[in-house]
Amino acid sequence: MAKRHPLYLAVAALSWPVVKVLYRLRATGLEHIPAEGGAVLASNHTSNFDPWPLGLPLFPGRQLRFMGKAELFNPILRPILVGAGAFPVRRGEADHDAIETAVRLARAGEIVVMFPEGTRARKGLRKRYEARRHTGAARIALAAGVPLVPAAIRGTGRLARLGPLRVAYGRPVELDDLAGLPLRDAAQTATDRLMAAIEELGRGL
Repeated sequence: MAKRHPLYLAVAALSWPVVKVLYRLRATGLEHIPAEGGAVLASNHTSNFDPWPLGLPLFPGRQLRFMGKAELFNPILRPILVGAGAFPVRRGEADHDAIETAVRLARAGEIVVMFPEGTRARKGLRKRYEARRHTGAARIALAAGVPLVPAAIRGTGRLARLGPLRVAYGRPVELDDLAGLPLRDAAQTATDRLMAAIEELGRGL
């Protein structure tokens, strides 16, 4: 079984009642998350808080691993981020080391969280460009040979108003029929399927 960091277990245990009661967290589709073994969990992205509600419904059985901005991994924050499950990625460039780390973690039985939109979809201010869909989640799942599980989350953009948090996990995206394709084509097709699944889950929240 994948390891769970003691800091994560402690913070999750303390925050679970708050998120469950105060923010009325509800999750559906938990049966689609592997009880053991690696997976890539890909979701829409509206807040820096997203990984926590995505992971709490799986507590205490599984801990999520996710990429964090490399500049945050200073001597003070690094122990906290590592305990929460984060590993560094250099934003704005092709960080092959981060992708390789994600593949290694998934192969080792961890659940790696990815946000295919690449950035938060809404930030309060109107963005100049639309979020671009990245194929990293699909590439990691294909390279690691693990399920690619779609998810949708709602409510993390309204935390100050104590709005309810809703999470939906979906059936893994079909990948078996992509085995004979070049990686680039397979990743793009898988990403198209993934985004369609995420959008469908989001409409049901």
